[in-house]
Amino acid sequence: MDQLAGGLGEVAPLLAAFDAAAREGHITRAAELLEVPQSSISRRLKALERALGVQLFQPVGRRVALTVQGRDLHERTAGLLRQLDDAIDEVRADADPAHGRVRFGFPLTLGPVSIPSTLAHFHASAPGIRLHLTQAHGEALAEMVRDGSLDLAVTIPPPADLPFTMLGRQRILAHVALGHPLAGRTRVDLAELVEEPFIASPPSFHLRMLLDTWCAEAGFTPRVGFEISEFETIRELAAQGLGIALLPAGETPRPDLVGIPLTGVRDRAVGLTTGRHRPTAATTLLHAHLVTHAAGFVNLGS
Repeated sequence: MDQLAGGLGEVAPLLAAFDAAAREGHITRAAELLEVPQSSISRRLKALERALGVQLFQPVGRRVALTVQGRDLHERTAGLLRQLDDAIDEVRADADPAHGRVRFGFPLTLGPVSIPSTLAHFHASAPGIRLHLTQAHGEALAEMVRDGSLDLAVTIPPPADLPFTMLGRQRILAHVALGHPLAGRTRVDLAELVEEPFIASPPSFHLRMLLDTWCAEAGFTPRVGFEISEFETIRELAAQGLGIALLPAGETPRPDLVGIPLTGVRDRAVGLTTGRHRPTAATTLLHAHLVTHAAGFVNLGS
């Protein structure tokens, strides 16, 4: 432990590298997150392991995974590091509200056009604010807001245990290939799809939960022939005639794919979720911008 005797000034970079590598599970992405060379991350991790006398990571293919000792250290230090990071961000933001960093997350079903366009408008009005972006499914985003790794996230649906601002509702359509017998319909009832194959996301995704729930209410269990987390791939599989996909309207034209409205109320709430810590001035600015421009990315297909 003598190698850590230099105090917080020497320990902080090592623990920051450790925290980033632990969260990302990848040395290169940890380096990108901290905006330092990959070699620096590797040296800091080795220095921390030498100082502690334990191995913190083990290679798993091209990724890295925490050892038992590494998991124990991360559980003890992650919250402290984020509190320190938040405190520094708040002090800097109070000193210069036009600069700072916001860690922002948004769902896999939003993009690749509307959110980037909205963020581009924000950057034009606040060029000094840096955005660290994360895209994931709703519950994963909510968990990152809970643990402090995100400052702000668009979540579908908004979690009940966190503060949020309602942005609108996202309509869900039945997507079929252009040549499908239903492609000419203006509306379809879910009960008519009892014999149809479906293409869906994994059971933990909110859209899959809606599919299962709505079909159960219609009196059947959906027959899912293809299951994948990437929504653009779901659209492509549907366009190939391999099944029906329940998704929000796409943001880019797909002449080979038709979105058909479903009978009943078939939509889901979209919220802008924040953590329970005091937001920085930069986070407050982005929050206000997203609320003001929510119509540009929420009500697709309505």
